[in-house]
Amino acid sequence: MILERLVNVMSKNNSLKLVHVTKNYSSKKKILVLCDVNVEFCKGKFYAIMGKSGSGKSTLINLLGLIDSFDEGEYIFFDKNVQEFSDKELADIRRENIGFIFQDYQLDAYLNASENVMVPMLLDKSITQKEKKNKAEDLLSMFGLKDRMNHFPKELSGGEQQRVAIARALANNPSVLLADEPTGNLDEEMEQEIFSYLAEIAKEGKCVIVVSHSKEIKKYADKVYTILNGRVVEE
Repeated sequence: MILERLVNVMSKNNSLKLVHVTKNYSSKKKILVLCDVNVEFCKGKFYAIMGKSGSGKSTLINLLGLIDSFDEGEYIFFDKNVQEFSDKELADIRRENIGFIFQDYQLDAYLNASENVMVPMLLDKSITQKEKKNKAEDLLSMFGLKDRMNHFPKELSGGEQQRVAIARALANNPSVLLADEPTGNLDEEMEQEIFSYLAEIAKEGKCVIVVSHSKEIKKYADKVYTILNGRVVEE
């Protein structure tokens, strides 16, 4: 039902749009985080989101990933206003269409690399356990981890853990890949390798949006945006 609606939409439209989006946080007083944001992200492109700590970068990623809400404006997800969907439908969209990559990897310490990649596929009853395992192994091989499939996170380097996390994010073949500081814990050489991987993924037709403090990302991104005073500005 929801997936049929999305398949029809996504076959015709290739972008995510935030239209006049404003986001506030309330504590003792209202804090404006994002102000009248108008931005479009297309499939097949690699986008960088930059800005100072506390500027709203992670908030923007959370809005795009449908794990946070906004106060004003519209979010058009492949031609559909997200406000039209129920909570269950939004959860389905996240699971089937959005992949997340985090700075701290968020791998399960009790699962090996292959099992970690299989996690997003566990609810998919359309494929067998063997098919899930084969897909996880194919993804890990693609990222040069063929010999590390049975290793647990503590047995992997930071760069290897992040590659496992990227493979996991791709497990359900999402249209949108969101990464929040994916290279923050890596050295310069591994950072360049991860950005290169993400650029290649975008070229294959996915919409890749990455929050980063690193200026190195500018060498790989198709477009670079900076958040200044709550507004998203293209460099």
